[in-house]
Amino acid sequence: MPMQHRPLLVTHSGTFHLDDVFAYAVLRLALGLQEAGRDHTLVRTRDEAVIAQADLAWDVGATYDPEAGRFDHHQRGAPMREDGTPLSAAGLLWRHHGEAAVRALLAPMGAEDLVTAVAAGIDREVVRRIDEIDNGAGRPGGALGLSALVEDCNPPWDSSAVGDQRAEDAAFQRAADIVEGFLRRRVEAVRARLAAEAVVLAAHARSADPRLLELDRKLPWEGPVHAHGLPVLYAIYPVPNGNWMVDAMPTEPGTFEQRLPLPAAWAGLRDGQLAEVSGVPDAVFVHARRFVGAARSRQGAMELARRAIATGLGAG
Repeated sequence: MPMQHRPLLVTHSGTFHLDDVFAYAVLRLALGLQEAGRDHTLVRTRDEAVIAQADLAWDVGATYDPEAGRFDHHQRGAPMREDGTPLSAAGLLWRHHGEAAVRALLAPMGAEDLVTAVAAGIDREVVRRIDEIDNGAGRPGGALGLSALVEDCNPPWDSSAVGDQRAEDAAFQRAADIVEGFLRRRVEAVRARLAAEAVVLAAHARSADPRLLELDRKLPWEGPVHAHGLPVLYAIYPVPNGNWMVDAMPTEPGTFEQRLPLPAAWAGLRDGQLAEVSGVPDAVFVHARRFVGAARSRQGAMELARRAIATGLGAG
């Protein structure tokens, strides 16, 4: 909910990291803020007198008091996650403003019913990782990780911008824009993943054969199958070129091992050769690695899958 006056937001000055930048990006979304100096004031300082005047202060001030708008985690007795993981300023702010930030992004899509689930997914996959990194409990994640991208926005040690408050604040704003862009994309990705899960579960419930998952388009289906323990061996769906795909279900996420590969006798064959060997007249191809094949019609793809099950369970 946007504040009715121009709020004063305060975090620490000097070198910034992912947790303080992420927290600011979350607040901008949650409070409906656009530009520092226009609809809010951002001050990066360690001056206790300025911190005391803040409407919201994070990663500075040695106090966690949500009612007073204080979100620091450096003091003794700072809150932790239920499993004992220390929270960063980002984690503390996400607790209280994360759902509002997600709602601001999902409302234009008409997906407000997914706010709680998406916010929980972002917390689990992103915010927890920030907590770990900021508290020394995890590695930043490589040279191209979000943490590294943010830290690279700081002026280099030998730059004339070091100690120049305006230059450092401008660098902080650039980092916040990067993080906000990331957060927008991640919220959309989690929303889409949850929507795909609902489609997969509904499609599987309609399946005459629980080993076959028929979809009306390509979408991320392997994750929901794994997560819900579905006995799917093949997914069948159309693609824009008019073909219908037959995807073999991986044994684990991210692997090319399949629960039941397409038959070895079909591997690497195309068109007429594949039609002759498989007995499916409109068969198009089967990959040499046997994890995907295609036919020109829904009926052909379903028949490839059925014949694969009939022959593959016995012969592999």
